[in-house]
Amino acid sequence: MLNLLIRTDQLVAELYLFSDTKCLAEYSWNAERRLAETINIEIDRLLSKAGKKLGDLNGIGVYSGPGSFTSLRIGLSTANALALGLGIPIVQSNDEDWKEQAIDLLEKGQDKHIVLPEYGAPARITLPRK
Repeated sequence: MLNLLIRTDQLVAELYLFSDTKCLAEYSWNAERRLAETINIEIDRLLSKAGKKLGDLNGIGVYSGPGSFTSLRIGLSTANALALGLGIPIVQSNDEDWKEQAIDLLEKGQDKHIVLPEYGAPARITLPRK
């Protein structure tokens, strides 16, 4: 099974490509305010580095938080869209060993169908000016 793992809760975003329990490739970059612009490019780059393509993926695992509201929203939206578009399972974890848990859940055939962020606190959204 080829699984993509995504973590976007901080300024540095992380991607991992696993075949069963073996990490084939990993990549992190300082995404800061450019995560929406770069995440798909970096996913493609990671897959290419391992000689794979999106259609080879069997599952997606994500770190669901807590963390940055915008970064989690972008990362999980990307993961949900990929899982839906490719027709593959998606799982989430927010523990310290999130990668191992996500791989284990995917190996057991679990599928959340859609993952939601866990912010850890109410989102601080600026009120509109009048």
